[in-house]
Order: sequence, then structure tokens, then C-alpha cells
Amino acid sequence: MTPEELFTAALGLGRQWRVAECRFEGEPKRLELRLEHVPGEHFECPQCKALCGVHDTLERGWRHLNFFQYRCELVAKVPRTWCRKDGVHQVQVPWAREGSGFTLLMEALVMFLSAQMPVDGMADLLQESDTRLWRVLIHYVEQAQARRDWKAVRRIAVDETSARRGHRYVTNVLDCDGAGLLLMVEGRSSEALGSFAQALREHGGDPTQIRAIAMDMSPAYLKGAAEYFPGAQIIFDKFHVMLLAGQALETVRRQLQQQGARAQGLTLELAWQRLESEHRTPEAATRSLFAVHQTWASNDFARDTASYLRQPRSGLRREPTSVVV
Repeated sequence: MTPEELFTAALGLGRQWRVAECRFEGEPKRLELRLEHVPGEHFECPQCKALCGVHDTLERGWRHLNFFQYRCELVAKVPRTWCRKDGVHQVQVPWAREGSGFTLLMEALVMFLSAQMPVDGMADLLQESDTRLWRVLIHYVEQAQARRDWKAVRRIAVDETSARRGHRYVTNVLDCDGAGLLLMVEGRSSEALGSFAQALREHGGDPTQIRAIAMDMSPAYLKGAAEYFPGAQIIFDKFHVMLLAGQALETVRRQLQQQGARAQGLTLELAWQRLESEHRTPEAATRSLFAVHQTWASNDFARDTASYLRQPRSGLRREPTSVVV
């Protein structure tokens, strides 16, 4: 068996293709396998699938899996068929998808490594441009995303995150029950939820099926939820509730400090004693004390609510802590 016959069998080219020449050269060394179609073979028209003769050929190349530690590339003159019905079209080769510069086996390796390491690290390992690798990942991610069925989605979570340094934000929509990312949309406006509503229809769902939306207190998200998901229950995450309660308490403390009262760590009794000791009028002291009491009460209520919701109930499935509005 010649090297050409060996590689033809190893690549599984079928009866229409064969390895015509093997080249092991260059610095650093690389293996180049030059393929050719078998003379006299007819190929399917990509449009109507009718068998057609070869019109002409175009030379193309593909990166393949390494041969031991050496880079391996396939080069072939790809036929173009002439069809009486559809005209001239390039045939689809069996070892690569249309438009790709990698073989199918190489793309499978790229997809496997993408789950184990960042793209930059994968580019260094494979000695490839990260731009070419991103094209492969985007193709298969979009292909898989298009096949997803969202008919069973009932509860979603919406939140924004910074895509890059600076003020470039994206909105993430997740399935609360499936624990998976459904959609990532540029920006954090109300139209982000509009984009999800449109995508939901494209994946076999309908906005009326969404029963609950967990989000922060963003006015833009509230507007989008009311506009595109009017039947959904809005749920505020406890983190944002406690954050706003803490900010309100800090605001009142700062106001009291500006008025002369040191409100850090005060109880209501100590606050009153300090306000009285500053020789303020009872009316002014009462107004300041009422502001402290009102803010502390709101803060304590939010904290007690979160603590209560964290407690497991017998016979009920434990739910994420949240505040419903």
C-alpha cells in the first residue's frame, strides 16, 4: 500500500475522491495532502441533486488534525458542476462544511477544546488565529440556538452585565427552571425584552406563556416587562431590595450628620437623647427621629422578609428568595 492509498483510506474519502500526492516539507515541517476527484465521476447538483458532469475546478485548502506533532492541511481542486436546470455550482466536499477553512474533524476538536479553555489559549495551542476559531464557534452556537424549543419556558430572569470595559452593556435572559441562557441582547433598554419576545415566537413560544420575571428594579426592564409581558408577575431579587434599603438608611444618616447628630450605630433611645442634648426644639428632634425610625423600619422589614423567605417550608419546594410586586 502506497502512502497515498493509506491516507485515502484513513480519511474515508469514498469512491469519488483520492489522495493524489503527499508532501512533507517546509520549515517548520508540515504535511500537505493533495486530493483529486476520480476522473469520469459525476457529482450531485447542490440545488436539485441531479448528477452532473464536471464543468471546471477551483483549488481550496483546509486545516486538518495534526499528523503526530506536525501541522496537516488538505488541498483539493474542487469541481464545479454544470446543471441544465440550475447552472454552474461548486460541489460540497465530504470532509468539510461549505465555506469553512477547517475539516469537520478539526472543527470537532475546536468545539471540544472550547469547553475546556478560553479561545486565546486554544489559538495558542492549535497555532491558529482566534478570529478563525471564533467563526467556527459562532456557526455551531447559532445552529444549536436555532434548533432550541422554548415552548416550556415559564419563568425567566433578566439582568445586565458589562460586555467589555467601559459602558457597553448586554442584557441576559435566563430560564429559571432550565438554568440556561436563552438570549443575550445588546444594551439594557426596554427593547431588550422586546427582542426576547420576538425570539420567543421564533422558537415556538409566545409571550403570554411567561408567568414570572425576576429582575432588578431597573425602570427600563419594568417598562419592557409591562409592554411585552403584561401577564407576567414581576419579582425583585432580594439583593437589590436590601441594597436600596441600605442606601436609604445611609442617606438619612448622612442628613442627620449634616444636622449635627452622629447617627452611626444609634438606637432610637440614644438618637432621641443625642437630639435633645443638641438643644434642638422638640418639633425638630421629632422630625429627625421620625426619619431615622422610618428608614430603619423599612430596612428591618426588607431584612426580615429575606430571612423569612430563606426558611424552608415543610411540603413545599424551596424557592429563590425574592420580593414580589
